Amino acid sequence: MQPFYVVCHLFHNFELLKHVYMKKILFLFFLLIAFTFTRAQTTVLPVPVQIDWLQLKETEHDFSTIPQGKPVYYNFEIVNSGSSALKLDNVQASCGCTTPEWSTDPIAPGSTAKIKVGYNAAGEGFFEKFITITYNTTQTKQIKIRGTVWIAPQGPAPVNASIDFLKKQTL
Repeated sequence: MQPFYVVCHLFHNFELLKHVYMKKILFLFFLLIAFTFTRAQTTVLPVPVQIDWLQLKETEHDFSTIPQGKPVYYNFEIVNSGSSALKLDNVQASCGCTTPEWSTDPIAPGSTAKIKVGYNAAGEGFFEKFITITYNTTQTKQIKIRGTVWIAPQGPAPVNASIDFLKKQTL
């Protein structure tokens, strides 16, 4: 009779445990559903979209081959395609050999302005410089100049015998 008593006792405890666990599982399930519906009620505020009104006719310029020590310049043209004035806050080059010049006056809607970028080559070889335009306080755009610098000869150019010959022929 003893084994029967043990089986009945275990079965009774199992039913009790099953009842307690079912209550806990149902409680957690309803809690999860409640959190899901609570989360669904929150609204996400849209992030304000900043419209880009600064239009560049060109974003980069290639100077090709330039002599060392001789400054070169290029004017980047910008257009305000917006409905309100556009203000250039800062134009900053990536190094000291590049010098941007710009007007601090606001650019009227539909108007154009120029950013003059100068480059004075100190070293020989390929160069690529970036200029960052900051406008309307927080917006930025980047323009780029590039080219190759060659070293000019130190002395005067050699005498060209052909030119002397041609000068004598025409006289």
